[in-house]
Amino acid sequence: MKIVGKNAAREILNSSNIIECIYLNENFNNSEILKLINKRHITPIYKSMSEMDKLSKEVHQGIIIEAEDYEYFSFEDIKNDSKANFIVILDHIEDPRNFGAIIRTCECAGVDYIIIPNKRTTLVTSTVMKTSSGALTNQKVALVSNLNNTISKLKELGYWIVGSDAEGTDYKSIDYTGKVALIIGSEGFGLKELVRKNCDFIASIPLKGKVNSLNASVAAGILIYEVVRNRK
Repeated sequence: MKIVGKNAAREILNSSNIIECIYLNENFNNSEILKLINKRHITPIYKSMSEMDKLSKEVHQGIIIEAEDYEYFSFEDIKNDSKANFIVILDHIEDPRNFGAIIRTCECAGVDYIIIPNKRTTLVTSTVMKTSSGALTNQKVALVSNLNNTISKLKELGYWIVGSDAEGTDYKSIDYTGKVALIIGSEGFGLKELVRKNCDFIASIPLKGKVNSLNASVAAGILIYEVVRNRK
């Protein structure tokens, strides 16, 4: 996995991921990141800016890291975690910036796990890391092969499944005090029909303007903090 930019680099350097190679621009002078590199006992390879630009077409800010892919958690990890009681499920979110923003919100709100499917979705990438602004280091993300099977298994573990959709119950009228798995639908398409049918509740956020939908990360933030508010 190629990591570019200072925020994403800081995150991967603070994680347990295996780093294979670090490229720095000859004029790179961020003392914090240089200390982290030194702490990892890695000797960076220095390149000119033109050489760095050839290594990545993204805005790299003078640092590019080659690292092993993100190590996801599994459903078994969730099953064996007796303290877990708040999960966010992303139903095929495709925008890496939305994913990164949701990770940041989840970490701030104390969400135990984020669950994503392994197909037709954005996975953990450099852009996701950068947008999460360091939150991914402390937020557990689980990868599953089938969302509907996972939802059924969560029900067996005592979770109430709450989906987010325009057609549903006002989100403030739902009781979130038990074990909750909150599902956020994809940008533009919302929840898949079978996923929707498997929900115990459908939470709807009232919209007063002419635009008929919220950005996925904004909707996630509103609903996640409603769960937090209910548990105070």
